[in-house]
Amino acid sequence: MNPVPVSLPFADRAEAGRRLADRVRALAVTDPIVVALPHGGIAVGAELARRLRLPLDVLVVREIGLPGHPELGVGAIAEDGRVCFDDAILARLGVPRERFAATVAAEQAELARRLEVYRAGGPAPRLTGRDVIVVDDGAATGGTARAALRMARRQKPARLVLAVPVASPAAVEGLRSEADHLVVLTVPENFRAVREWYRDFGRPADEQVSAVLSELRDLGPGTESERAVRVRARDVHLDGDLVMPSTARGAVVFALGRERASPRLRAVAAAVRQAGHATLLLDLVTEEEARLEEEPAGEGPRTALLAERLEAAVRWLRRAAAPASRPVGLFGADAGSAAALVAAANRAEDIAAVVTYGGRIDLAGTALPGVRAPTLVLLESGESFLRELAEWALGRIGAPHEIRAVPGTERLLGRPGEWREAGTAAAEWFGRHL
Repeated sequence: MNPVPVSLPFADRAEAGRRLADRVRALAVTDPIVVALPHGGIAVGAELARRLRLPLDVLVVREIGLPGHPELGVGAIAEDGRVCFDDAILARLGVPRERFAATVAAEQAELARRLEVYRAGGPAPRLTGRDVIVVDDGAATGGTARAALRMARRQKPARLVLAVPVASPAAVEGLRSEADHLVVLTVPENFRAVREWYRDFGRPADEQVSAVLSELRDLGPGTESERAVRVRARDVHLDGDLVMPSTARGAVVFALGRERASPRLRAVAAAVRQAGHATLLLDLVTEEEARLEEEPAGEGPRTALLAERLEAAVRWLRRAAAPASRPVGLFGADAGSAAALVAAANRAEDIAAVVTYGGRIDLAGTALPGVRAPTLVLLESGESFLRELAEWALGRIGAPHEIRAVPGTERLLGRPGEWREAGTAAAEWFGRHL
């Protein structure tokens, strides 16, 4: 969770949804779906879903209020029938759960009515194995969000994200452990009620909610175009795969040795594309060189050669792909890591951000002080030797930089799903700096 300064109040829920979309984009990778909490979360979730081209559905949750003071939420009931009380509040008020039997029954009846209106007898959305983004217009106590998240968690999603434009500090603290990622645009210290942070806080009618769901329930991601390419670099031709999302706002070159077909690197590239960037996966070593094991003598000359080839690819991409008309990003893996930093130094005007995974970035040597692009270094959690070398190298870079351990990648064994954190980290970094 990383709130950033925003202009407040939000004009309306649609504006809040648009602002949330860019923060959520990198977290929506594996068969993603947006599920909103009615009524207020629908308009936020609808705008987010439209912007990211994701399907939208609802999770119906009803707040349980204190008898005589319904505005004071003490729990919530989810559509699967589970009741989630805030026992800390109940203990503070000295009120037993038994006092809420009538309130729970009434809310169950209203919940059933809304399910009939919103789904018209249709099934609940499938959440198992998917990246699930739960959206509401805000979180005051966090009770309804907690009930929704626990219900979603019971279906075993691939990743569970809570995205709200505004929340109280207490709600944020209480919800941290309920989601895998918590996306909140702002957490005001003087928070009293969600409605205070919107100029237009009108309540949508049931028919409006139903219309929005009919429009967006089956929405899917835009089509991608993929083509094999050959990039000339001096006297060799380099093989690559260029994939263009239907709406691309930038481009990232993946600098690889001969790992273009690697499922794990393709999983990272998919996450970067989901964040709105075209990707060029490029083998910097030719097939003949790999077959004959022909490499320049010494690591320094080899890094220089790979960097020269990568620079040629960047020039080619900027001519060949519209999203690359602006500075591009580089993702260097293993042998391509140091080459990516050398290329970033040599073509500072073209390179806006760099992410590396593995490899010895210290081999970039004398080029390091010339790197001006913000640089993220991803390392396996047990790589203490590479971490020491990376820290030494980053100390010579004159640009913002960060080292991040990616737990679990040392046990990949070729399974793309294990690269979720690496893909998310890369997508977030490029989303922030491109």
